Amino acid sequence: MTENIDIKNLNIEKASEMLRDGKITSVGLVEACLKNITERNGELNAILEVFSDALENAKKADEMITRGEGDQLTGIPLVIKDNIFITGKKVSASSKILENYVASYDAFVIEKLKKTGAVFIGRANMDEFAMGSSTENSAYGPTKNPFDITRVPGGSSGGSACSVAAGFCLGALGTDTGGSIRQPASFCGLVGMKPTYGGVSRRGTIAMSSSLDQIGPITKTVEDAKIIFNTIVGKDSMDATSIDLNSTGSDITGAKIGIPRDWLKEGIDADIMENFNISVEKLKKLGYEIVDIDLPYAKYSLAVYYILMPAEVSTNLSRLDGIRYGNRVEGENIFDTYKKTRSAGFGPETRRRIILGSYVLSHGYYDAYYNKAWKVRHAIEKEFEDIFKKVDFVLTPTTPSVAFKFGAKKDPLQMYLSDIFTVPANIAGVPSLSVPSGFSSEGLPYGVQFMAPLCADEKLFAISLELEENI
Repeated sequence: MTENIDIKNLNIEKASEMLRDGKITSVGLVEACLKNITERNGELNAILEVFSDALENAKKADEMITRGEGDQLTGIPLVIKDNIFITGKKVSASSKILENYVASYDAFVIEKLKKTGAVFIGRANMDEFAMGSSTENSAYGPTKNPFDITRVPGGSSGGSACSVAAGFCLGALGTDTGGSIRQPASFCGLVGMKPTYGGVSRRGTIAMSSSLDQIGPITKTVEDAKIIFNTIVGKDSMDATSIDLNSTGSDITGAKIGIPRDWLKEGIDADIMENFNISVEKLKKLGYEIVDIDLPYAKYSLAVYYILMPAEVSTNLSRLDGIRYGNRVEGENIFDTYKKTRSAGFGPETRRRIILGSYVLSHGYYDAYYNKAWKVRHAIEKEFEDIFKKVDFVLTPTTPSVAFKFGAKKDPLQMYLSDIFTVPANIAGVPSLSVPSGFSSEGLPYGVQFMAPLCADEKLFAISLELEENI
């Protein structure tokens, strides 16, 4: 079966149809994925661990299909980011401090996917504790971009995106705190979706920044992303931040699309702008009204993000001390144990953000930085609420450049600017989706990003599908 299944040119929607028609089996799909992993993962370093029970679970999925049970994800091979719990599997957040940690329960999204009979191939590499935009910060080495191995795949969900693009699976789960699904999806020529905050429960996910984190799909097509989203969405009684989306429907007739031109004046590559303008023209030809909009507070999103996010990081990672959780390095006393454990367990970027977060929360700086950042965040939320009374969507490039070369952004501030277009959606909590929009002269993927009002996730899929079909 394996030689007849071309995973790289197959999507979830088509594979599901073929499974139902008996043209392929889940075992065949998984074997084809494992073959690709064997051939290329040594070079790409996208998968940290291949699950030994993948074929066994594929056989169970085939039995479900034979009985006429399951849905579109039954038997579909997926890769899961290494910060989402699967019972009995290691989950390390690509950090040495959690190197041998084994999940004792399933994340909410895993519970839902298991019920459908989806097959988990393995866990994907990522920036340590989701801190990064390139997957260069993993304790287990960087993941490489399958389009050009001298370039990054994006981050922090770089392993998930690379796995889909390289044919290691048909879809993947990532987490998005400031663009960590959408940016790597764009760099790898894929669809990446961040749902409305709370629309997908975070229970069973290792927290980075609790008020910003969201789980979402990375896939080859918009329809595939929608299939995964419809499975993992839902209110969770064990997650106080989860919500019932109360979808606003999918009708986008006569929709207006806003372009925040002020964002697009500086720091963006000329070829990205050219590709973006081509996408805008295509939307015009499809009959959508394009209007220029002003979002004066949203330009401060990145500054707000790098105050609030490190503050939450320093709080969430305080439990990883080698005593309550994590590997321990013994010291002469308890303070020395803490110091040695965290020095050995945390990488440079994680330590940088913990220190920054502790600083902005410290006495004398809490009001000057943290409280002020929250006030600006509320202003940004209100600004998006108001603008979505005038337009139905906001459109920007997903990233200011194509995938960059390894080591090109050694300055942390330059790296942080990679998220300039994606962060506002997390600050405001609105849904956002990155759609592939073509290729550069070097064969590197471009992407554009839609943002929609709170709970308008279905409309976000509808507009993205329109553009995808006309690229």
